[in-house]
Amino acid sequence: MAHSDSVKASVPSYLKEAQMIKQGAEARVYRGKFLGRSVIIKERFPKLYRHPEVDEKLTRRRTTQEVRSILRCRRAGINAPVVYFVDYTTHCIFLEDIIHSVSVKDHIASAQASEQNPQHLQTLADKIGETLAQMHDEDVIHGDLTTSNMLLVSGAEDQNMKLVLIDFGLSYISALPEDKGVDLYVLEKAFLSTHPKTETLFERLLKSYTASSKKSPAVIKKLDEVRLRGRKRSMVG
Repeated sequence: MAHSDSVKASVPSYLKEAQMIKQGAEARVYRGKFLGRSVIIKERFPKLYRHPEVDEKLTRRRTTQEVRSILRCRRAGINAPVVYFVDYTTHCIFLEDIIHSVSVKDHIASAQASEQNPQHLQTLADKIGETLAQMHDEDVIHGDLTTSNMLLVSGAEDQNMKLVLIDFGLSYISALPEDKGVDLYVLEKAFLSTHPKTETLFERLLKSYTASSKKSPAVIKKLDEVRLRGRKRSMVG
């Protein structure tokens, strides 16, 4: 009870003034202000079922890993939110608010509903594949690749399409082809379940990934192995 009371009492003023826009199992996401600009504040809240010292250690590690992954992507020229500030006391990350953007999930759904020129979605698939290849070549594993965690900045033409990767909360650094293959498998499962009848589009994405990554042969081989394991589990289950 004492731990719970101390948690409630420690809510910082900037969160009290911010608007919560999303609550997940690991974090709350707010829109607020920082130095006069609109920001996204991601708060990793305490897990009351864990010992406070263990919780503090694990939460700090996850926060550090997330920031490290974002910074590594940005240094490589991959579009990801700017990290303005990290409060390690409250485990809050202050991130750039990507304005005038739409999630790739909503964009694909809208394009399919309006029967938009399929060439546009093919260009988008190319861009996603190219971006993920860049990310994996930097040994960043996203950990939660879905079309909800990709933003498309509106107003850009196809040739200047700006894709922004977000929500690196489960990310980590790894050079292992197995980890990269699993990353792609997670995206494939999410992509095909969220967007029915897009198998051809996802194959286009993988072709772009393969052409853009210096390490793609080993990764695609691991992806095929992970797919096979997934099918075997489905047959047994």
